Amino acid sequence: MNIKLITSESVTEGHPDKVCDQISDGILDEMLKKDPESHAAVESFATNGMIVVGGEVRTKEYIQVDDVIRRILKSIGYNGAESGFDCDSVGIMSSLHSQSAEIAQGVDEGSGEHKEQGAGDQGLMYGFATNETKELMPLPITLAHKLSTKLAEVRKKKVLPYLRPDGKSQVTVEYHDGIAKRVETVVIAACHSDKIELAKVRADILAKVIKPVLGKFMDKKTKVYINSTGAFTFGGPAADTGLTGRKIIVDTYGGAARHGGGCFSGKDASKVDRSGAYMARYAAKNVVAAGLADKCELQVAYAIGVAKPVGIYIDTFGTNKYTEEDILKAIEKVFDFRPKAIIDHLELKKPVFLKTAAYGHFGRPEFRWENTDKVEELKKAIK
Repeated sequence: MNIKLITSESVTEGHPDKVCDQISDGILDEMLKKDPESHAAVESFATNGMIVVGGEVRTKEYIQVDDVIRRILKSIGYNGAESGFDCDSVGIMSSLHSQSAEIAQGVDEGSGEHKEQGAGDQGLMYGFATNETKELMPLPITLAHKLSTKLAEVRKKKVLPYLRPDGKSQVTVEYHDGIAKRVETVVIAACHSDKIELAKVRADILAKVIKPVLGKFMDKKTKVYINSTGAFTFGGPAADTGLTGRKIIVDTYGGAARHGGGCFSGKDASKVDRSGAYMARYAAKNVVAAGLADKCELQVAYAIGVAKPVGIYIDTFGTNKYTEEDILKAIEKVFDFRPKAIIDHLELKKPVFLKTAAYGHFGRPEFRWENTDKVEELKKAIK
């Protein structure tokens, strides 16, 4: 029997890097609400008492950046001195400037050397799906996200009111011959009030967070580490500087699949780092849902200013029910990977991005790219 241990991590919405992702996507959403043709590449930086926002944008309407940032911080729970980061008093610096005209001519339909809307940059993106969970996502990242989501839930619902917004989870799953069997190790880091004893924090998190989420995957041998340094009362941006795009593996497949390297948050859908990865996930998920393979990874790559991908690659890890060549031909018949087609089909001019910026961009049914509405078309295309 082949035994493997696969680990994934997640972070809560109050983690400093995730704070920055949400700020970047919140600014993008605000632009799209007022002008669906907006373009943005927004980067955020959070540290003790300060938020810095920079990047290039193109939009027709004025955006009150300070208001967006303070609203997001408040919704996360950074709403007073006790939280360690106060949405009302934090200093904000904004340096957003106009998008380069040379980039614009490559992504605007009818401009530049190619009349079709081209990719906003070169690069490679990956999409992945596996049938080991109902979400068609790897189990380790699915469980890690559920733990992080549960940490936020018990904090916001006052089940564990002493918790603070910053937190992390990590899950190690034991696989037997490729089948997930049990959780070998679970790690939780949860920032909390310094008025609460560590023993209580550990007992509460085990009872109210870990056991309800992991349930049948735990056994007597499962190792549990909760705040394993012995203290976590100083967290958030005051303790740990945050940056947009520093949690790209948390955002995707938890390390169970490859990553092209580009982050998502703060980028409008003309940036194929984001839209190409969403489309690749959409296609891979439909391949698995259609039963063409148990596991599917797609790579798609672009040249800046050019609409058609320069290459699409598939790997089904030996789980394919048809040849990979035939599956790829079916994908190319059913899915259009040109940027404009992606944006139109996945409705990416709508302000949907802030919701993606915590707890993963994939495996969540509220997003258009998670639909399995191409299953029948794929089945027909491969016959």
